[in-house]
Amino acid sequence: MIITPIASQFVRGIAELEETGRGVRPHRLPTWVREQFPDPQLLSVEAQPSGVRVMFNTAATHIELEVHSSRAEYRGVVRPRGRIDVRIDGERQVSDELTGGDEIVVDLQAGSTEPLAGPSHTTILDGLASREKRVEVWLPHNETLELIELRSNAPLRPVTETKRVWMHHGSSISHGSNAAAPSEIWPAISARLGEVELLNLGFGGSAMVDPFMARVMRDTPADLISVKLGINVVNADAMRVRAFVPAVHGFIDTIRERHPETPLVLVSPIFCGIHEHTSGPGTFDPASFGSGQVRFIATGTPGDESQGRLTLSVIRRELASLATRRAADPNLYYLDGTELFGEDDATVFPLPDDLHPGPDAHRLIGERFAAFAFAPAGPFAPAP
Repeated sequence: MIITPIASQFVRGIAELEETGRGVRPHRLPTWVREQFPDPQLLSVEAQPSGVRVMFNTAATHIELEVHSSRAEYRGVVRPRGRIDVRIDGERQVSDELTGGDEIVVDLQAGSTEPLAGPSHTTILDGLASREKRVEVWLPHNETLELIELRSNAPLRPVTETKRVWMHHGSSISHGSNAAAPSEIWPAISARLGEVELLNLGFGGSAMVDPFMARVMRDTPADLISVKLGINVVNADAMRVRAFVPAVHGFIDTIRERHPETPLVLVSPIFCGIHEHTSGPGTFDPASFGSGQVRFIATGTPGDESQGRLTLSVIRRELASLATRRAADPNLYYLDGTELFGEDDATVFPLPDDLHPGPDAHRLIGERFAAFAFAPAGPFAPAP
């Protein structure tokens, strides 16, 4: 078997690879961000390789990827394991559920944690056609991963061709929470339909209009940009209207310093009943403990919007107004998130935990964003 070193030319959708004792760990944010703001939540989610792919061309008929995962589990809660999706020439051939790996078991009622160690996992592709083909290995969006070894019975070559790069920033919904598989998170679905290269900066609980995130986006090459803001600011009760609006202006201004004419879509939150007219903080619903499905609740006072507190309806109003006031920017576009997933959609595809969309809703959101952005007259339409 040929062992191919896992280097950056084989991995798409990352800021860098960190060498570890086992292999390499993909990071979606650069070292300087992790050192400047070592928030445990941010460090956890940026190391989950949502949208990250190991890509290569090969005529190999047998390929193995050995990985070691790490995850948090909640006692009494059934949560699907992460998966590795393999697409060959664009078509999904394998969706391999992870086994083993390390875990931290969290008991929400007792407030305790217990670390458990487990073995590595190997995804095996066998009996592949001997023709030349492009292989995309989508890494799990919901577990931290170390890439240990890539083995094959024929040489693997990096993919040198590039498509237009779409850089997207958002919350856990963009990260892929409650999606069934890594290539089925809504940004991945949109990217396939739009035939673009995805750089997913969706971070669970961490789309907080942070200045460092704007600087990362400013300094990252991209042909297309979208920013989906609001839900995390509400469910953290992190800002009021007075702080939020200037912060978004500053976020966009920073991106525009080096992307002055890049198409940029500003997206407001999708429908989420618990926060439509009730501010945060959001938290776990104690009544759901032990039920097998943790749910979320909003703890703010319904209708308290007159005090400048943020709800999703207020966020949408303010982002729409902000986009109007920036009309001098011909490449800035606004998309109301309820056009992607609205109240009527929530009756058909209820949010499983009252906060995050399930697999069917991810597909719906991905298809609708693609229909908006990549349409012939859309903001991301290819140049004639």
